[in-house]
Amino acid sequence: MKNCITTCSKIQFDIMNPKSEDIKIEDIAHALSMIVRANGQYPEFFSVGQHCIQCAKEAMIRHYVPEVSLACLLHDASEAYISDVSSGAKKYMTMYLQIENQIQGMVYKKYLGEVPMGEASVLVQGIDDACYYYELKHFMDIETQPQEPMILGDASYEFQPFEDVEKEFLKIFNQLMAEINTTKLGNPYTVKDKSAKLDVKFKNV
Repeated sequence: MKNCITTCSKIQFDIMNPKSEDIKIEDIAHALSMIVRANGQYPEFFSVGQHCIQCAKEAMIRHYVPEVSLACLLHDASEAYISDVSSGAKKYMTMYLQIENQIQGMVYKKYLGEVPMGEASVLVQGIDDACYYYELKHFMDIETQPQEPMILGDASYEFQPFEDVEKEFLKIFNQLMAEINTTKLGNPYTVKDKSAKLDVKFKNV
């Protein structure tokens, strides 16, 4: 199938016609732990998975609601299926952006019930930008803005084994999903329960 990739869980994922049931958190966690940030231009390996974990932890330290923290963890999930593209090139790639938005939207809707909008979107973007600022400063000694953004967590940039990043990603995912589902009827969704249906709405933040 020319439009498909084979995921770690052996699913034929159709890039042009993605299906919600083909999105698996295990595949996302595995792929993001293996994908390098900055197109491999940093002097050391630092994965998209590590970046996403940092974003989620920062949201949790700030005591944002678990929906926002989970959105931070998942904000680059589409890259598990279409890889990472530098922002300088991405803005000229209309088809890539359309595919990215479709897959990313599906991921959010599957696990959060909706795409982050309004204040939730602002909070997620703010954490993403702040984590990127300190990441780029650490690896490349480059500052992307004149004033340092607020960050409360202690970011680590040391290399972590891929399997450790994957496990931590899934652990945080399950923790946040459990917190979200404490306010919902039915069984919480974890990676052991792939049949659960979610219709989570963002709380006021």
